[in-house]
Amino acid sequence: MDHLAELKEFARLHARGQGIGDRQVAAVLPRITNDEPGHPASWARVWTGEADRLAVAGRPLDACRHYALARFPYHGDDVRRRAQDNCVRTFDDWRRRRGVERLVLDHPDGTVACWASGLDSRRRRPLLLVMGGIVSVKEQWAPLLPRLARLGWAAVVAEMPGVGENTLRYHADSWRLLPFLMDELAGRARVTDTSVLGLSFSGHLALRAAAEDPRIRSVHTVGAPVAGFFDDPDWWPRVPGITVATLRQLTAAPDDDALRALLAGFPLGPDVLGAVDIPVGYVVSSRDEIIPPTERQLLGAALPRVRFKEFDDVHGSPAHLGAMRKWLIGSLLRARVTHRLGGSRALSAGGAGRRPRATGGAPGLSPAVGAEAPGAPGSSDAFGASTVGGASGVVGSSLVGPSVVGPSVVGPSGAEGPSGSGPGVVGWVDAVPRQPRRSPVE
Repeated sequence: MDHLAELKEFARLHARGQGIGDRQVAAVLPRITNDEPGHPASWARVWTGEADRLAVAGRPLDACRHYALARFPYHGDDVRRRAQDNCVRTFDDWRRRRGVERLVLDHPDGTVACWASGLDSRRRRPLLLVMGGIVSVKEQWAPLLPRLARLGWAAVVAEMPGVGENTLRYHADSWRLLPFLMDELAGRARVTDTSVLGLSFSGHLALRAAAEDPRIRSVHTVGAPVAGFFDDPDWWPRVPGITVATLRQLTAAPDDDALRALLAGFPLGPDVLGAVDIPVGYVVSSRDEIIPPTERQLLGAALPRVRFKEFDDVHGSPAHLGAMRKWLIGSLLRARVTHRLGGSRALSAGGAGRRPRATGGAPGLSPAVGAEAPGAPGSSDAFGASTVGGASGVVGSSLVGPSVVGPSVVGPSGAEGPSGSGPGVVGWVDAVPRQPRRSPVE
């Protein structure tokens, strides 16, 4: 598959993940004939034109989603960089009246920007860190924040190193970004009770961080690489070219050989995974074209408390979005209830520090290791959302339906979790949107 064909295939999957309809994607893709920076029919220019139109029409969240596709898979040229800037700007327009705040954190190696809801220095809630993969900007997941805050979390969406506004370099020690975020948020969230929803490659960071930092109480991920992706020479030739190119961009590797040498330091072995003695929820895609099946086998054997959910799908299970996201929210709440009932390791008085190694205990396929049968296809909307006001709601009632978080389920802060979508959360037409920056012309 050539580069443009691969871009279009990925676009179909990622557009669906953001709630952009298949018909709309099918109408746009034939107009894209190349990926030459600045060309009128190029990938970035065509998607940017669609986003500009939506921004002018007063639909900032829809515009944001299209700018995210325009900068896909990374902002490596001028048009994509402007799309990245406008993706942030239009989301900033949308979030202002929805209880979402912007954080810009100074890291020793650069800058980390986040979106957040539920942070409060007087009433610190359990922290939920949300992070996408190597091609996903934080704006794709940030519309979930008002819903997560209403479920009782202090929720923060960040990006992986090198993605979006994160200016850090991606390397084997990038997992340290998570303890950094917990340190920075300690005054406004209960960071000693942190859960991580780390999608794809950020799930790898979360597992590695959890082996070291006992403040992380649970990890929930979809298609995270663990070891085989990084060091299996037989699997590597099957990895999509866009994935390889993006990793080279994020790591600044000059060529594929240099990239493979860098990735040799990334695998997580049984010694590290055995220290992750917390609930882990892992969504497996049975036809995953990026993550090898050996990752599930390793996790099942090495993690003391892992549960799997499998979908007959490709990476990220885009055809099962509704079911997948319900399962993830259910996994988060299950881990939370387990913690409240005293089923997780007590945090030492010293705070952050290496988690004691697991010794003995049940083998990898003990009753602690759960597995569920492949699920049925879910909604194709970005968040399994309902329709509100003629537009697809970002956090509609099917994200966390009554079967997952009904009135009888206690949320993280002790309050009952709402089962419906409250006013002011869905519907994103702003009265006076700011104008996006003009795209470069020839």
